[in-house]
Amino acid sequence: MPLHVALVHHPTVDKQGAVAATSVTNLDVHDLSRAARTYGAEGMWIVHPFESTHRYVERVLDHWTEGWGSTYNPRRKESLAYTRLATDLGEVADRLEAAYPGQEVVWVATSARPWPNSISYREMRGWLADPNDTRVFCLIFGTGWGLHPCVLEEMDYVLDPIYGPSNWNHLSVRAAAGIILDRLMGSER
Repeated sequence: MPLHVALVHHPTVDKQGAVAATSVTNLDVHDLSRAARTYGAEGMWIVHPFESTHRYVERVLDHWTEGWGSTYNPRRKESLAYTRLATDLGEVADRLEAAYPGQEVVWVATSARPWPNSISYREMRGWLADPNDTRVFCLIFGTGWGLHPCVLEEMDYVLDPIYGPSNWNHLSVRAAAGIILDRLMGSER
């Protein structure tokens, strides 16, 4: 069943817990697009409210999918061809509903902290592997210090946090996305 990944830059929280809009980094665009493509996602969304940021991301995408970069590194072109821009999650919802008419879209956020409607990786992996499950899944990652609680409250589910052998948990979004996508879609070989 279809899986989409979204990297949300607003509304997120800053170090003090206030609502924030974070900057889009070239590294995040490339690395999350490559991870999403590696694990079979049908789309990677960069979600940011500012038009000036959209113009920046469009220049990056155009360079690697249409410009000189597309011939210099065709594998990068392939991964970035699945990357789309949206102003907010409402726009992502509208576009997913149009792309998959009649199919339910399930929204699953990630968080470094436990959340009341948390689900396990095993449970979501089972849904994604079930050939009879016709739902579309959108996996949401936050930037900065994470998604704002107003986003988490609107999600259908929030994945359990990543727990390592220590009690310290502050991974980069790139590292977290790689770990989570591997847990959900990776081979068990």
